[in-house]
Amino acid sequence: MKSVADKITTSRKAKAVSILVAKSAAIERLKTNDLPKKDVLAVARVAGVQAAKKTFDLIPFCHPLPIDYVEISFEIQQDRIVITAEVEEIGKTGVEMEALCAASVSALTIYDMLKPIDKEMEIISTKLISKKGGKSDYKEVLPGGFKAAILVTSDGTHKGIRADKSGKLIQERLESFGIQLLYEILPDEKELIRAKLVKWCEEGVRLILTTGGTGLGPRDVTVEATREIMEREIPGIMEAGRAYGQNRTPYAMLSRGLAVQRGNTIIINLPGSSNGVRETLNAIFPAILHAYPMMGGGGHSC
Repeated sequence: MKSVADKITTSRKAKAVSILVAKSAAIERLKTNDLPKKDVLAVARVAGVQAAKKTFDLIPFCHPLPIDYVEISFEIQQDRIVITAEVEEIGKTGVEMEALCAASVSALTIYDMLKPIDKEMEIISTKLISKKGGKSDYKEVLPGGFKAAILVTSDGTHKGIRADKSGKLIQERLESFGIQLLYEILPDEKELIRAKLVKWCEEGVRLILTTGGTGLGPRDVTVEATREIMEREIPGIMEAGRAYGQNRTPYAMLSRGLAVQRGNTIIINLPGSSNGVRETLNAIFPAILHAYPMMGGGGHSC
């Protein structure tokens, strides 16, 4: 079963439809509840809800999900019944299979209960109508010429006695979005860090990601340098990063990183550890890129 441990939790929805074709006489008897097995649609609705909740038991590679909502509805036409299943959850993986399973089992239940009076019924279609949720819903178009920079702050890395893993992780992630990059390593010296951040902001760099200097060590000064040059803080960014990390290690609460705005530049202090960097990037990308149309006056798209 595929791991979803690194995925973010978002609202997810899906809608699926199954169509059962039957003789018009059977449809009429269904409408009047003149059937050997009474209350067909009520039973089919319950069966669909149960199927949505039990999808992980039926489909081997589906994850058990905390489903928040299931609705089964029926449209009765002259020669067919259209079954629509809608499923919602707040979780890490989509609910399209739950919606498909709910619609399918509702259709099968109707088939089972109508078969004494119609031997020629057919379920002719089961298909996904829509799905929503996850990172795919939060794609952003970046401004032309968008530039980003990575600043590694570490005495050991600057001296060449420690390999830079965290900066390379950031580089790989940003390059996956097609972002142009500047890259530099500095020692844990507040004035040097401060000067570099200001210089990049003045040069039009729109996103600066620092790594290192966010902990409680005597030489951890990246946060202080960032605070001195910020115009305003964006607290939700690092709240999201720390919350994501806290679910994976209790040490995430010890990170002091800031996310701030200076002019049209966003500066984000990532932890120095490679795991901390990876987890924070998972938490904030690609949603962080929505900040740029907002700063340009575009507001929210949804």
